[in-house]
Amino acid sequence: MDSNDVRREWADRSGEYSPTYYAHLGSDEASELLVSTLAERVSRDASVLELGCSSGRHLAALREAGFSDLTGVDVNADAIDVLVETYSELAATGTFHVAAIEDFLPDLPDDAFDVVFTVETLQHIHPDEAWVFEEIARVTGEQLVVVENEDREPGTTMEVRGGIPLYFRDWRSEFTSRGLVEVDSAATKRDTVHVFEPGR
Repeated sequence: MDSNDVRREWADRSGEYSPTYYAHLGSDEASELLVSTLAERVSRDASVLELGCSSGRHLAALREAGFSDLTGVDVNADAIDVLVETYSELAATGTFHVAAIEDFLPDLPDDAFDVVFTVETLQHIHPDEAWVFEEIARVTGEQLVVVENEDREPGTTMEVRGGIPLYFRDWRSEFTSRGLVEVDSAATKRDTVHVFEPGR
């Protein structure tokens, strides 16, 4: 798959790993970790952006915890429709965009959001689009929280069900090499959580 194929796969996704699939699952361990991590580090009125928000389950958990300035972006247009149906209060108060993050981020100013976070989204970024990690670092004002898979050797690629490519990377290195400082990390059952701050 080239980078365009990967984006199309997610834009058209239905069934397993679709927005409806994740809405049915609801909040999870990653949601709880995001809430506890951000509650310790930023105020409840911090501006928060989720990259790859799908149906909004993690943002919904943050809203329930009192965070009020919430934005999400997802390449799948159905994600926002499912979000409106499933998390109507979040939909009414948050801001949501249908776009690939590779198209969305370059138009943002530096430090556009106090907090940027991802959950199992960056692991699907094609190697040709790795420049987007620089954009993520650029728009992060205070905290970047990355919840991604790290259970194989960096540089390894595998396909998960449905032929979706998963690209394994050393997330600490990816972002410290772009000027961020890692301030915390933890393991979940599925992923590794890294918390970064701008080094400037």
